[in-house]
Amino acid sequence: MNRNNATGKRVVVIGAGIVGASLAYHLASKGANVTLVEAQDIASGVTATSFAWLNTSRATPDPIALLRGAAISDYHRLEKELPELKIQWTGSLCYGAGTDEALHSSSHASTATQVTGSQILELEPQLKNPPAQALFKAEEGALDAVQATHALVAAARDRGAKVLTQTRVVAFRTVSDQVTGVETPMGTLDADVVVLAAGTGIKALTGMWGTPLPVEASPSIFIRYAAQPGAVRTLISNADMEVRQTADGTLLAAEDYRDDAAQNHPSVIALQTARVIEKQLSGLGSLAPQVACVGLRPVPVDGIPIIGYLPSVGGVYVCAMHPGVVLAAVVGRLASEEIIDGRPCTALDPCRPGRFFHTQ
Repeated sequence: MNRNNATGKRVVVIGAGIVGASLAYHLASKGANVTLVEAQDIASGVTATSFAWLNTSRATPDPIALLRGAAISDYHRLEKELPELKIQWTGSLCYGAGTDEALHSSSHASTATQVTGSQILELEPQLKNPPAQALFKAEEGALDAVQATHALVAAARDRGAKVLTQTRVVAFRTVSDQVTGVETPMGTLDADVVVLAAGTGIKALTGMWGTPLPVEASPSIFIRYAAQPGAVRTLISNADMEVRQTADGTLLAAEDYRDDAAQNHPSVIALQTARVIEKQLSGLGSLAPQVACVGLRPVPVDGIPIIGYLPSVGGVYVCAMHPGVVLAAVVGRLASEEIIDGRPCTALDPCRPGRFFHTQ
C-alpha cells in the first residue's frame, strides 16, 4: 500500500544496508516520500558480513544503554509488522574468561541466568566438554542480516519508497547552507532531508561539506561452514569461538581481524577456527569454509553511535553506528520520529554529531 502523498517530506536515504533499509521502511511508513540510494546492491556492504547477534548487554558502563534496552522489543515489533522477517530467538550461551564478573554486573543481572552441568547440556547437547558454569541470555537471538535487509526494502517499496541501486552520490546541492538535493550520475534527487546511512562511506560523504565525521573502518572476519542442522542450538560465545547455526545448517563464526600478514588471511583463520569448533562440538566431521572474508564495520572514533542532524549544514541527518544490526530497528523508529514528527528523542542525546564540532 502506498501511504505517500504529494505533501510528504522528501527524504533521500543513502546506503541500503540494514540500517538504511530500516530507515527507509520506517520513514515511508510515516508518509515520507522516500528514495533509497545505494552505490552497489542491497545489503552488499558490511551487512553481508555481519554475524548479526542481537546482543544488547554490556559489562561496562554504556552511554547507549537506553537504545540497547529497546533493541529487542523493536525487533519483536518488526516481526509482527513484517511476517517475512526471520529471527532466531535461540538465546546465547556465554562462558569462559569474564563470566563470573559478567554475572554480577548490573547490566547482565536482570537478563542473564547462571546455568551449570546438566542445564548446559540441555541447551547444547553436542558440547564435548561443557564448562562448569555459563551465562544463558534467553531473550537474545540472531538474524540473517541480508534477508532482513531485503525484507525491509521490499516493505519500504510497498509503502511507496523508490529504490535506486548502482547509483553513486557525486555531490550535494545546497542553498544557504541547507541541503536541497543529491547529485547522482542519473540526475538530481530533490530532498528536504538527506539521511546518511552509508556505513564507512559516511566519512567521505560528510567530507563533501568540509566536515568529515570520524567514522573508522573496523575490520572483522566473517566465516560460513556447511554442517548438519542441530549442531548448535543457541549462540555460543567463549574465549575460543563465537558460533551460531542457521535453520539450514550453515554454521556462522566471527573472529577478530589481526593484520594483513599471510598467516592471518581470512582463509587461514577460517581453517584454524574450524579445528577449534570441531574440538568443542561433536558430530561435525571436518568443517570446510564456504566463505571467509573481512567486513568493515563503521565505528565512530569514540565508540558511540553518531545519530542526528549535522550542525554544519541544514537537513542532513546521520546514522553511523556499530553494532548496526542490533540497533537498526530501534534507530529506524526513533530517527523517523525525529525527522518526520520533529520529536527529539532523549535516548539519542549521547549520539549527537554536534560533539565533534567546536562551539562557535
